[in-house]
Amino acid sequence: MTAVALAPASAAPNGRRTASGRPDTREAERRLLVGYHRDGDLAAREQLVKSFLPFARDLALRYRYTDEPVDDLLQVANLGLIKAIDRFDPERGSKFTSFAAPTILGELKRHFRDKGWAVHVPRDLQERTLAVSRGTEDLSKTLGRSPTVREVAERLGCTVEEVLEAQEAAASYEAISLDTPVAPGDDESAAMVDLMGREDPGYDLVARRDAIAGAWETLPEIVRTVLELRFSSDLTQHEIGERIGYSQMHVSRLLRRGLNHLEAAATAA
Repeated sequence: MTAVALAPASAAPNGRRTASGRPDTREAERRLLVGYHRDGDLAAREQLVKSFLPFARDLALRYRYTDEPVDDLLQVANLGLIKAIDRFDPERGSKFTSFAAPTILGELKRHFRDKGWAVHVPRDLQERTLAVSRGTEDLSKTLGRSPTVREVAERLGCTVEEVLEAQEAAASYEAISLDTPVAPGDDESAAMVDLMGREDPGYDLVARRDAIAGAWETLPEIVRTVLELRFSSDLTQHEIGERIGYSQMHVSRLLRRGLNHLEAAATAA
């Protein structure tokens, strides 16, 4: 079983040429596709991949305006090309590139959706973000300046709020390492993590609460009662005295004694 190769530019398969005098490359492509799908000719499959690599590359380079490495885009596009070759049915008579283009572009979009974003973002918002980025770039070339949000919205047929949402979502595409210097190029520049870290006051608060809870249990019962009536029931010293049978002055002493004890425990924590 021999592979059917694409004819060189100087001759078409079986010497056939189109009305314009150019080689009938579509017929050569069809013969390769039939050879692979009907006869299982792997050499024909390999020849198809080589022939359509420039086609896949052109589709991948549509997204070169993104921060994704070009080599990764080419690899994903080539994978989409192989899937298109494997899934194409030559018996339907349709043009292969008409089938391959959406297959390759679908692989590229899935790559951006699944691999490119540092934070999970809904699929429709991801696609809108890419559209806004591309539309902004095209308008900048046309207008000779940065377009307004409203101009981008009119170009894409969406609302201003949707454009703003997409622009905000774009910040989720790539994460920055906390070890990144604040001033790139400066060897003595502090890293972002050095400026972001701080002590959490909540830890001290938890420690003081634990200390106060322990100190509370060591207070005499009458002192705990006075504190509860004052701060939980919101009674005045006079009302507390009437309830427990003590003078207001004695209630004041018990309050001071209890509070000083709890404060000392919290300070020592």
